[in-house]
Amino acid sequence: MAAVTTDTPTHAVRYRGLVARRIVILTGLALLLVLSLAVDVSLGPARYPLWDVMRTIFAPSSSDIQMRVVIWEIRMPMALLAITVGASLSLAGAQMQTILANPLASPFTLGLSAAASFGAALAMVLGVALFPAAVALMVPINAFAMAMAASLLIFGLSTLRGVTVETIVLLGIALVFSFNAALALLQYFASEQALSAVVFWTMGSLTKATWAKVAVTAGILLICTPLFARRAWALTAIRLGETRAAAMGVPVKRLRLEALFLVSLLAAVPVSFVGTIGFIGIVGPHVARLLLGEDQRFFLPGAMLCGAVILSATSVLSKAILPGAVLPIGIITALVGVPFFAALILTKGRKSW
Repeated sequence: MAAVTTDTPTHAVRYRGLVARRIVILTGLALLLVLSLAVDVSLGPARYPLWDVMRTIFAPSSSDIQMRVVIWEIRMPMALLAITVGASLSLAGAQMQTILANPLASPFTLGLSAAASFGAALAMVLGVALFPAAVALMVPINAFAMAMAASLLIFGLSTLRGVTVETIVLLGIALVFSFNAALALLQYFASEQALSAVVFWTMGSLTKATWAKVAVTAGILLICTPLFARRAWALTAIRLGETRAAAMGVPVKRLRLEALFLVSLLAAVPVSFVGTIGFIGIVGPHVARLLLGEDQRFFLPGAMLCGAVILSATSVLSKAILPGAVLPIGIITALVGVPFFAALILTKGRKSW
């Protein structure tokens, strides 16, 4: 009995220390995100000192009108959209990896981004509006509709009897190739102007950011995050395996279906606004997992912060590489993500999976 009583406080102290360390890491990521946001806003064709940018953000009346307009009407929507899109894609990837028990699962690798690209190309090349009542917004609406259609297809097939996690992943890979082939066919018949527009859209860009797009992506994030947070314990348990999770009382199949629907929403909306941005849904969750572990209470906000920091930092790089120009952000995420993706494939047999 003595051994039990002396061990219990030790375990409690270790647990409190672990929780404190994770809180410190989350705080550090939040501060890093604020710094990246400030640097992102300060960069552009006209570069402003960081101190002036901070003053304009927190005390707009103390700055001149031109600087206020540039920061609040042009740069701030781009910087905030990078944060909301990065957080959404990373959260979507994190929960895909959790419910499918596959480190390669993400909106990009399961075909949602490819479906969105095809939907956008239908509007740019053929002028097809899937919802004729909103012709003015047919590019983002087409992209959203096709991404959700791909999501619902995966969602529907996952409900069939005998469909396993591996089947869902293979289905996603098949969708990637199918939509890429359809996109290539449209590009082959496209005019020079339409082809240029499609290629630019598929590269991913934040240059058409607006406050309305920031509000929509932030709203979707605010709706989905609490729903995942309510299921934090069950999502943590499912990482132990379906059999163990079911033994703990977790409704595995229902949880997987609910999470897949929320993930589809999280992935489809940002992609419809900014185009194809790959690998955030893979890189962000894995960085968070390395820093914070599998406990969803910390992993969930950590994945969001990591994705937001990565895409915000990528936005900074897109402005800093060529002064006076803004490179498509999807190119930079691919350059960073491809080596990470290759390393992940080579180390897939590690015990964490």
